[in-house]
Amino acid sequence: MNRGVMYPGTFDPITNGHLDIASRAAKMFDRVVIAIAANPGKTPLFPLEQRITLARTALAGIPNIEVMGYAKLTVEFARDNGLGFMLRGLRAVSDFEFEFQLANMSRHIAPDIETVFLTPKEQFTFISSTLVREIAVLGGDVSEFVHPAVAEALKTKRRAPAG
Repeated sequence: MNRGVMYPGTFDPITNGHLDIASRAAKMFDRVVIAIAANPGKTPLFPLEQRITLARTALAGIPNIEVMGYAKLTVEFARDNGLGFMLRGLRAVSDFEFEFQLANMSRHIAPDIETVFLTPKEQFTFISSTLVREIAVLGGDVSEFVHPAVAEALKTKRRAPAG
């Protein structure tokens, strides 16, 4: 049985909610791959390589987690890397409809890959990458929502001249 799981997302930036789900998945699966999507349909705050570096830094203490970038269909990435499960986080009921649709589409395309859902610990349910970015860009303190390296990268991004 394949005990590897893929946790896909843009992780722009990776938050404490993501870290919670990833660390808990590491206790359930032999191998956890944080798969960071290039996602050409979005304009991320951080380039792919920096998102990968930040995630690796934030997850460095967990030996069975690895971080990789990808720019293909998620299920293709899972197959190419021998991952039989896909992990998705559900923060609130509002996430369910989209995630349910995504899981069903993935099952249709790749019936050999199962989707599993985890909910974050209660203190992380309100954290989203979008909100963290908005707070940070407007000069707010996001240190309680992200790893210190991510908080510093967000501060640096805010100080960088636009252009």
